Amino acid sequence: MSENRVEIFTDGACRGNPGPGGWGAILRYAGKETQLNGAVEETTNNRMELQAVISAFERLTKPCIVHVTTDSRYVMDGIQQWLANWKRNGWKTAAKKPVKNEDLWKQLDKLVESHEVTWEWVKGHSGHDENEQVDQLANEAIDNLLL
Repeated sequence: MSENRVEIFTDGACRGNPGPGGWGAILRYAGKETQLNGAVEETTNNRMELQAVISAFERLTKPCIVHVTTDSRYVMDGIQQWLANWKRNGWKTAAKKPVKNEDLWKQLDKLVESHEVTWEWVKGHSGHDENEQVDQLANEAIDNLLL
């Protein structure tokens, strides 16, 4: 099954929160690398972090063993710790408030279910090569949006 191994690196960025935002992702599969990015005129940093992961998973066409590297604690903690409780509680937080970005969380939850996924957090802006690259992709997307 090693031929089904995929590495994903993601980042989201926002200029103002909310404000114009962008996301970047790198997928590595079978010796090939694909770079993705996109931007939204009015959004939040957390939405862009989620969108980066969603966009990467949308590219997968069959069940894979996926290793995701992100600098977003929000994404990692959400998917690993909070999601099951949100679903059990009717998409309410422990404080009985609606889950923010519920639409994107539902989308991500559906996308990851057919894959074997591991998550790794890295400190942002700390010299991690791929994290620096996806940060650049996210910021280029914002720059292009603002042209």
